[in-house]
Amino acid sequence: MKIIKLLLLLPFLSWGQVDIDQLIDANFKEILLEHKAFVSLPNLPSNPDLMLKNIDWVQKKYDALGYNTSRLTSETLPILLAEKIIDPNYKTILFYFHIDGQPVDPSKWDQEGPFTPVLKKQNSKGDWETIEWSSIEQNIDDEWRIYGRAAADDKAPIMMFITALELLKKQGREPSFNIKVIFDPEEEYSSTALLSTLTRYKSHYDSDYFIVMDGPAHTSNKPTLTFGCRGIATCSITTYGPKLPQHSGHYGNYAPNPVFKLADLLSSMKDKNGRVLIEDYYKGIAISEHTNDLLEAVPFNKSEFDQALFVAEADAVGDTYQEALQYPSLNVRQIGTSWSGDGLKTVIPSYAVAHLDVRLVPEISGEEQLNKIKNHLVNQGYHFTDQEPTDAERLEYPNIVKFIASPKVNAFRTDPNATFGKKLRATLTEAYNESPISIRLMGGTVPIVPVIKALDVPTVIIPMVNMDNNQHNPNENIRIGNLRQGIKTCLALFEMQL
Repeated sequence: MKIIKLLLLLPFLSWGQVDIDQLIDANFKEILLEHKAFVSLPNLPSNPDLMLKNIDWVQKKYDALGYNTSRLTSETLPILLAEKIIDPNYKTILFYFHIDGQPVDPSKWDQEGPFTPVLKKQNSKGDWETIEWSSIEQNIDDEWRIYGRAAADDKAPIMMFITALELLKKQGREPSFNIKVIFDPEEEYSSTALLSTLTRYKSHYDSDYFIVMDGPAHTSNKPTLTFGCRGIATCSITTYGPKLPQHSGHYGNYAPNPVFKLADLLSSMKDKNGRVLIEDYYKGIAISEHTNDLLEAVPFNKSEFDQALFVAEADAVGDTYQEALQYPSLNVRQIGTSWSGDGLKTVIPSYAVAHLDVRLVPEISGEEQLNKIKNHLVNQGYHFTDQEPTDAERLEYPNIVKFIASPKVNAFRTDPNATFGKKLRATLTEAYNESPISIRLMGGTVPIVPVIKALDVPTVIIPMVNMDNNQHNPNENIRIGNLRQGIKTCLALFEMQL
């Protein structure tokens, strides 16, 4: 009865008079069922018809909220744009979500299927066991989880935002700024669709600020603001032995093995503590006292962190995890040889290849960093090429290296202490009675950095799902408490005065 009275009074109450947590609780069962219905829609871009059903689902929600919706033509799937000009004198925030999900292998999921959402709780042994959906008719435990592809990434934030707008509408209230929302149908596939619209539709995305609602919050699940992300560049390094693989018995000790050449090159790039030895690799990066204070404010328990990773000693690029993220990385992600079949062969490979990725920071571009790697290879005394060596080159040069580079996506960072960052922190501090965790630069890369660069407005990532959501992996999940908190965060944002 109290909840019914509260809902009837909502249009006449100010935020200060409304218990937001109670408001969310009063609607939470329906919210979970809506999320379940949304996750039940397969969202793999390989099936355009099903992707359009996802877009339809979201578009109907925004139509019901009184937003103007449109579909912008791209090279592939359409971009859904929802917008509402509440007051021409207000500032405008552009919000970003992606509506697609990662590919799935149903055989690796501990349930009927990745798109059949399952409610689970953790038992005394730490295992996740299925419970009936009817359980939400009683007390809903924040530690329960919903398992399903895209349950967290990125359908949970989409639901949080829509739900907050719906609750706001029930009050007869509007956000304190104009809103534009874009839905990327191919974020998990390099955002091809969205990037193809930049030239033709850039004016549709014009705004004063940009908020990206994607990614996991801090491991503590406390409200988190992320002010940038690392970029990524990739390259491959190939060394050569005999033109054809040779029997290791007949030719061992005579035909050079390219794996050792590759190992020699790779070991020349890093010291035993994990620091990159390539000339000027960290040039231009300085951690000021102010920046260090920001990094140290992020909760971090080194012992627990190392235990979770099962590593006895971390690389010494930074004193903490957050400091390490401020520098470009150099990672060997895969190594291979000319033999790619099953089992082992006693052969000397004809070539050995290492595939590398470089996580970039705003001070350094992908092109610059890849050129440093290229110059390092040349300085090791190798004949350099960007294609397969000719027979003449093989006979002339004892050491040949092929280098293929791709600059990919650069990093971005917004000043956490600029006006927008301060307003966001103040807003969330008021809502939660404690400051949000502010992350200067997250380790991962979002493919929409070219959009961020093109819009050229202050951009902040607001991640709201649990860090341990098995993102991109089998058994992806969203913690119930994160759904609840995300709605509260969105409601708080709508009150922000710009």
